[in-house]
Amino acid sequence: MIANPEQTPCTKSVRSAEDAASPIGMGATDIFGRIATSLYGMESMPPTFNACHDVPDGGVLLALPALLAMGLLRHSEKYFELPAGFYRLDSIFLVLAFMALARIKSVEKLRYCPPGEWGKLLGLDRIPEAKTLREKIGILSRQGEPYKWSGELGREWMEADPEQAGVLYIDGHVRVYNGHQTELPRHYVSRQKLCLRATTDYWVNAMDGQPFFVINKEIDPGLLQVLETEIVPRLEDEVPAQLARIECQQPPYMHRFIMVFDREGYSPGFMKRMRAKSIACQTYNKYPGVDWPEEEFHKTLVQLVSGNIVES
Repeated sequence: MIANPEQTPCTKSVRSAEDAASPIGMGATDIFGRIATSLYGMESMPPTFNACHDVPDGGVLLALPALLAMGLLRHSEKYFELPAGFYRLDSIFLVLAFMALARIKSVEKLRYCPPGEWGKLLGLDRIPEAKTLREKIGILSRQGEPYKWSGELGREWMEADPEQAGVLYIDGHVRVYNGHQTELPRHYVSRQKLCLRATTDYWVNAMDGQPFFVINKEIDPGLLQVLETEIVPRLEDEVPAQLARIECQQPPYMHRFIMVFDREGYSPGFMKRMRAKSIACQTYNKYPGVDWPEEEFHKTLVQLVSGNIVES
């Protein structure tokens, strides 16, 4: 909601003076709204945007239509719920998305951002304190619904472009853990050439790199086991147009979809089991033999997903 489209835009210096003069905290200028929600249990007011000049990181708002189109707030009220308070569920989702776009990698680093200025990006007087935001994230994650929410979005993304979901790239990435609250097993981190405490994320992407879903493993059993026990069962349920894809193919090349992964998942036994399910696999031979003769290869033109044609 826009407060007054004809209002003269305020400058950063004026906003800074107003934020510092607030009697209940830096940037907390919506005194009525905060008292109404905290003392009287009233519903939080919808965001209100004012005309402003020189808002730091204001460029993240250019990505807002794309975030909404991809489903950032879709189904959020179905799977998540927050106790009554000043900050609404959509405001928490948006501040986390804007943090990612601004490359603010932790809630703690949000302390060094001007709270009032970031509040203008959300249509609020200020963003939540780091402690408050951590509490909100804790409530949302304890409900156990994030995976269901992301799973429903993943299904919708696949259904929106069934051809993209016909070829899926699967890869594992080590994510280093720098905290002290748990003793995670050590993983070899190639870019640092060290064994560090970390978790492993297995990403399932489309041909153009669009991520469909991710599976996080604190104790990593390896790509092969994750493929067979978690990724394949989920893909069998979620990949659309599988029967239509089989009907337009000729034996023995009939397949429901194709999985592409690196040599860590190489296993003739696994690929034989996948073939019985009409799932095609593309990977590298873990134990390569003699090089293929060069005369078996020739250059050809390939059209990429973007439409560009390159010689390969």
